[in-house]
Amino acid sequence: MTFDPIPSRALFEDVSVRVAPPGAGAGRALGLAVTATGEVPSGVPLDRAGLTEWGFRGSVGEVLILPREGGAVVATGVGDDPSAASLRDAAAAFARAAGRDDVLTTDLVGAGASVASAAQAVVEGILLGRYRYDALKTDPSTVPVREIVLLVADESADDARRGADRGVVLARAASLSRDLASTPAGHLTAPDLADIAVWLAGEHGLDIEVFDQEALIEMGCGGLLGVNAGSVVEPRMIVIRYVPATEPTGHLGFVGKGITYDSGGISLKPSNAMHAAMKMDMSGAGAVLAAMTALADLDVPVAVSAYLACTDNMPSGSATKLGDVLTSRSGRTIEVVNTDAEGRLVMADAIALANEDGVDAIVDIATLTGAALAALGMLTAAVIGNDDRMLDLVEAAAEHTDEQVWRLPLDRRYRKQLDSEVADIKNLGGEYAGAITAALFLAEWVGDTPWTHLDIAGTMRSDADDAWRTKGATGFGARLLVEVASTFAAAR
Repeated sequence: MTFDPIPSRALFEDVSVRVAPPGAGAGRALGLAVTATGEVPSGVPLDRAGLTEWGFRGSVGEVLILPREGGAVVATGVGDDPSAASLRDAAAAFARAAGRDDVLTTDLVGAGASVASAAQAVVEGILLGRYRYDALKTDPSTVPVREIVLLVADESADDARRGADRGVVLARAASLSRDLASTPAGHLTAPDLADIAVWLAGEHGLDIEVFDQEALIEMGCGGLLGVNAGSVVEPRMIVIRYVPATEPTGHLGFVGKGITYDSGGISLKPSNAMHAAMKMDMSGAGAVLAAMTALADLDVPVAVSAYLACTDNMPSGSATKLGDVLTSRSGRTIEVVNTDAEGRLVMADAIALANEDGVDAIVDIATLTGAALAALGMLTAAVIGNDDRMLDLVEAAAEHTDEQVWRLPLDRRYRKQLDSEVADIKNLGGEYAGAITAALFLAEWVGDTPWTHLDIAGTMRSDADDAWRTKGATGFGARLLVEVASTFAAAR
């Protein structure tokens, strides 16, 4: 690699968070929470009528920059009855409004929600809102945040520090996931991703095994090898393990789709904007890898094993052809009727490995289907599974992190669409219900293990800055997976 593919790492090593009492000295940028109704904070140099005259109504994420001696007050709307999610959005808007300042001071933590959760949300919002991927720019224009000062009453200071510390770890994970997804495919191949994973594992006390092409042949991972067949770059299966310091309360498996570039293979994609975004087709693996780096810092009590199935998907004379039959790790055979339905092929092998390791439950995450994007758009991921308890857990985590999901049915009546005349199953169903038939394909390898599938094809990127989501890769799923691991316990 000729450059650092994860530029946000250095920023998070330098950022500090300080808790200070209200009224303490502030830097140039002071963000003050303004609700939609009620009194305006004394530090804002306009009353309610004056704010309204300037078009400011206090809705969530609305900002108005007002000069003051030595800097500016950023009136930041939080709506009425602010939640952690709205405070995260407001903090992101404040961070962008004060984009030239590296020290940000704010009283947003006191605007609502519990102090710890509010502090976590505000720190996440500031750091994620300011994020930009600039590793390949000769003259980066982004001013990194060096210090966040949270104005909190003395009696709440300890709770604020605890929440802020968690917020830094989670924002770091989401930013790492964004970095990986934003890196061009020519700079981040499957072997490159494995090298980064090895380095990160060493940094965060994780165990790691990397399986190269020769090992994958011996292991019989025909799904991953079949997708890789058209590439000049070897595939990798990356297995990362986290073990808590105390007796684990369960063993959770994460599976991530790591297609570092998806041309569609022989079923070549059209050359449009979505094709250009296919460097992000490893966003699932990026989210899993990033989540794993946060577990030790947050003392997560469960053991977590992660399986990242990584390759590009390219057309060539050696590529898998339509009608070819692949033999997966489990021995089940797959007729390939569309080489652009490749993610499920590599994930079948990864899921089989997770089951062989005896995990108590599996959560997989993948930019899997255009059908999920068509159905739910760019703000909501599809979630499907075979176990209500796991689905509830993932939905609760999504609510907590404001990474929105919507449950689709695992309707097994659609399974017949995957019947093959020459193999155990084919890799694509009919014209409709594509997100569901993709999940039904994965379910064949899951078996009876409690399992939840996240299809993030729509949410992997944003077309514009939107609350905590910045334009480009969103890092969707990294914080959600950490929250799932933090709250998971094996069924007894």
